[in-house]
Amino acid sequence: MPAPLQLPSGCSERPLTLADADAVTRVMAANELATTGEVHIEEADIVAEWQRPSFDVGPATVGVFAPTGELVGYAECSGGARSDAAVHPDHWDRGIGTALAGWIGARAAELGEPVIGMPVPQGSPGDRLLESLGWFTRWESWVLALPEDSVIPVRELPEAYAVRAATPQDHEQVWNVIEDAFLEWSEREREPYTDWLATVIERPGAEPWNIRVVTGPEGDVVAAAVLVMTEDGREGFVSKLATRKDQRNRGLAQALLADAFGAARAHGATRATLSTDSRTGALDLYLRVGMQVESTWVHRATRPRSRP
Repeated sequence: MPAPLQLPSGCSERPLTLADADAVTRVMAANELATTGEVHIEEADIVAEWQRPSFDVGPATVGVFAPTGELVGYAECSGGARSDAAVHPDHWDRGIGTALAGWIGARAAELGEPVIGMPVPQGSPGDRLLESLGWFTRWESWVLALPEDSVIPVRELPEAYAVRAATPQDHEQVWNVIEDAFLEWSEREREPYTDWLATVIERPGAEPWNIRVVTGPEGDVVAAAVLVMTEDGREGFVSKLATRKDQRNRGLAQALLADAFGAARAHGATRATLSTDSRTGALDLYLRVGMQVESTWVHRATRPRSRP
């Protein structure tokens, strides 16, 4: 267990529970608004991740509480190279972010992770803090949006290919197509199917039409996209987009992207967004179809050292 945090006088810490998801969302939303001018996080994002069968919320999290009992900062690290943390902007410059970064490093060391990191907006206070603590940049990522008056140019599918909403019978194929594609460049373990179900199918607010697929001549899934609608229904975010390796360079991804954003707009969305990072090589594709970069993030990381 990591050592107790060095916190400002009167502040306390404890492991979090699923019941804290709303409070964590409020902290992250305030942090996002202060650093990017927009709020993207929703409670469904937290719940979907924390309800994974592989995620043990208590050991994987820590919350920092003000003397009033209000949550003002949090961090999570559950294994793998990715962590997350946030501090409410009203409590910046009090050493809480430094303490949480130290907790993440200690937790990752306990888990035997050779490297641990998190995404932060480029040039933000969080980015500058982690840089000052010696965290290095592993890759960049971008949030892109399609202008409201634009559409993705429709690509005709090859003969005998079709695009449609996924059925429950497709789900395992969708998971395999996405995992196979992402593991070509992502340094992590394969996501268990049960975890995928928890974050996608069982995500609060998810609808069957949110998963879009392209099927090949044999009827099998050859490309897949996962669409997340915001709680107010105004934005459709493509959280995953993948084409099977033997089916690339046929325009399937562009056709699927056009279909996904079209489905979002048909259900009331006025914004269409996605994110990608420098490991994928996909940025140029999205720029070519008319998407625009809205924000740039960096993945800052450190190499944990075990305590003697």
